[in-house]
Amino acid sequence: MKKVLLFLANGFEEVEAVTPIDFLRRAGVQVTTVGIGGNRIEGAHGIVIEADTSLADFYTSTGPEDGDDYDGIICPGGMPGAANIAAEDRILSMIEDYNRQGKIVAAICASPGVILAGTTVLDGRKATCYPGFEKHFGASTEFSTERVVVDHNIITSRGPGTSAEFSIELIRAFTDDKTAEAVKNGTIQNI
Repeated sequence: MKKVLLFLANGFEEVEAVTPIDFLRRAGVQVTTVGIGGNRIEGAHGIVIEADTSLADFYTSTGPEDGDDYDGIICPGGMPGAANIAAEDRILSMIEDYNRQGKIVAAICASPGVILAGTTVLDGRKATCYPGFEKHFGASTEFSTERVVVDHNIITSRGPGTSAEFSIELIRAFTDDKTAEAVKNGTIQNI
């Protein structure tokens, strides 16, 4: 079974976090939510989620490998949620490490411009983000207005309205086309 980390920080965009969690779990992917600053995390619209673990506990329990037994990382958007994740050097280092290993690094909405652009993972890659956040992309990043962009192991998406499409591509990346199509049809997605 594939294992994925999804980071939550106060101010996250709720639909961009809950949709991937829900869809990936439907597909049999183990999603571990990691809360920045504790387990109880409040979204940008006042919805509170209890994370599976806090960032501090995650690092204590995983030891020096910093989660090497996971297959990917997902960063929902929302502000200041994305900025709160980006302020964690340990997460930025993990993103760099996962990219070097060819593991999935996924971000939606503000997160590609706020989190991923603060690393080297978008260098020479094609990516998308919430309108206006592309100004943070480096000169070698090709900005796209596509709703979801898959460039090798990097998956980016535009915003709340693309959360289902983003989640289906995540399933495709972590499992296979058949599982992605089953979840897409089971959730009545017209994408």
